[in-house]
Amino acid sequence: MPIFEYQCRDCGAKFEKIVASSAARVTCKNCQSPEVRMLLSVFAVAGERKSSAAEPGPCGACGAPRRGMCGE
Repeated sequence: MPIFEYQCRDCGAKFEKIVASSAARVTCKNCQSPEVRMLLSVFAVAGERKSSAAEPGPCGACGAPRRGMCGE
């Protein structure tokens, strides 16, 4: 089941809730008001990420012979 983010229109509290569908009835965890709105969530991916600065080879931005040598 997905996690949705909400904000209460009455008290302003922001919270997350696991729901079966986006049409499920949700109430505020802080004040129990049914006046909540779904927030736009940012998708995130967990995992290892390689930095392009560690890659060998010429720098495309300044023309240095190796990455990390800009201005030398």
